[in-house]
Amino acid sequence: MKQLLIIEDDRHLSRGLCLALKDPKLQIVTCFDLKSAQEQLACGMTDLVLLDINLPDGNGLDLLRQIKTGGKAVPVIILTANDTEADVVMGLEDGADDYITKPFSLAILRARVKAQLRRLVTSELKPIIIDRYQFDFAQMDFYHGTTAVELSKTEQKLLRLLIENRGQTLSRTVLMDRIWADGSDFVDENALSVTVKRLRDKLDATAFIKTVYGLGYVWVVKPDESV
Repeated sequence: MKQLLIIEDDRHLSRGLCLALKDPKLQIVTCFDLKSAQEQLACGMTDLVLLDINLPDGNGLDLLRQIKTGGKAVPVIILTANDTEADVVMGLEDGADDYITKPFSLAILRARVKAQLRRLVTSELKPIIIDRYQFDFAQMDFYHGTTAVELSKTEQKLLRLLIENRGQTLSRTVLMDRIWADGSDFVDENALSVTVKRLRDKLDATAFIKTVYGLGYVWVVKPDESV
């Protein structure tokens, strides 16, 4: 399931957007200011952002730049009343993947959101090469150098979350919620520690998969080569 983050301070419009974009395969999260949006993005679970520029505690373009310089490549659709040519050019040059001006057609908005989500799925099908690793989640082929590594479904879920959010610490709570999201009544918290250890060992990835004590885990962008 993909997560759409709607950042819009007009609560009536935000509710309308949630209704218009409702989809069983889409989790919609709403924020009404920059501060709460930054906290939500820090969880690392956002796949697509619908962003207003004029927010009560700052300019949405500042958040756009933060998103585009972060570890995870999250597409952003700007949805704003700023409709001059200069506004559109600035938004696109700052990294927006699409720019929609108010008032807008809900049908067109839905189509553009679906287009961005399709691109996400397409990009996820491509093998990911990091240092000496190659990960192909579509074919479930995983290599450490020229050596094939067999991973369980749980280990694949963990690896994918770490890779998609590399450079960003994911909390134990977030990881457990996403890995064991099948409605299991109870999952022993030790299961995550065991899964992390197995993944590290299988990939020989001690230099890449780091424990952030008291918080969670991160796939580091620049590993310590001395490890």
